[in-house]
Amino acid sequence: MVTHVRAEAQGDERGALLSFLEEQRGGIRRAVLGLTEEQAASRPSASELSLSGLVKHVAEVEQSWVARAKGEPPAVKRDESNWHECFRLTEGETLAQQLAYWEQVAAETEAYFRSVPSLDDTFALPNDPWFPPDERVSLRWLALHLIRETARHAGHADIIRESLDGRTAFELVALEQTAGRENAG
Repeated sequence: MVTHVRAEAQGDERGALLSFLEEQRGGIRRAVLGLTEEQAASRPSASELSLSGLVKHVAEVEQSWVARAKGEPPAVKRDESNWHECFRLTEGETLAQQLAYWEQVAAETEAYFRSVPSLDDTFALPNDPWFPPDERVSLRWLALHLIRETARHAGHADIIRESLDGRTAFELVALEQTAGRENAG
């Protein structure tokens, strides 16, 4: 555990889930601290993943899942023809733009989870071949899925960043705290 997630107010399950999701988002955001566009787009490990591509991917995934829960289409429709674009920046996209978009998505996610009547409410999974037919999942499942998805990629981000310049998650937490103190002063 690199950062501590504060305990929720008694009975605030939504707050607890959203806090753990935000903690995992923070791990990915910290992984890009102080990097140039070129560094963030580089692929220093055996994987095809880059840090900027991970930021883009987690923002798109979070937005698309919340849209599904609302019964809306995702902002970006991905299929076999363009799936590869979800893990890398394309012409004209920047890391700063992706981070700003993700911040907006995160705010919309929080507002949605705070507004739904119950985490027991369900929505239908899409009719994609990798989902069981006619399956419904709860909003609690969705929150846990987003935490799992983001945490998985936060781990990838740790490895990529350490491969780039040797900085570990603990060093990046300290760098973030130092930057926060300097901006507050």
